Amino acid sequence: RSMFAIAIVGAFYLYTTRNQVYTDSADIEAPSVSLAPAASGTLKKILVRPGDRVIAGQPVAQIGEEILRADAPGLVVSADDTVGKTVNAGSAVVTLIRPESLRAVVHLDETNDLDSIRVGQSASFTVDAFGSKRYTGIVDEISPTSRESGVVFNISDQREVRQFDVKIKFDVSAYPELKNGMSAKVTIFK
Repeated sequence: RSMFAIAIVGAFYLYTTRNQVYTDSADIEAPSVSLAPAASGTLKKILVRPGDRVIAGQPVAQIGEEILRADAPGLVVSADDTVGKTVNAGSAVVTLIRPESLRAVVHLDETNDLDSIRVGQSASFTVDAFGSKRYTGIVDEISPTSRESGVVFNISDQREVRQFDVKIKFDVSAYPELKNGMSAKVTIFK
């Protein structure tokens, strides 16, 4: 009887592992939006700090006579508070994210069943900060190009394995504890 149970568990394990892709190379991320002046000038005031929530049109800094405003609601992730510093046109003074755009972003090797991943597939993930708590989502996007490699020179005769980003959309309002930059472990169900 126990051998039969072991065989059933083994068969179930093989079935489930063949029908999923797992990786511990993932992060919770949202695209960042850099706010920069149109003209060079002196940073006169910084009106926000990291962690502040802003609304569309809210002033965030003054560079020379220019008032820099948030173009949409967001969460401030960085702000240059060096008042008196010269800021060049186009140089970021404040960086925001839009929390509703948070995704679990999987950095998947092209050799790790990338060809079997499709938009709409279910996924589950954990984040290191919350141990074994499981979160769920769906594959929302598969990057059409590989991530940039930091490798400039490689003495190996093996080809470099490229990574592609697979984005998992989840209900941000259901998981308010998830923060930009947290590391995650993801399972995608084929």
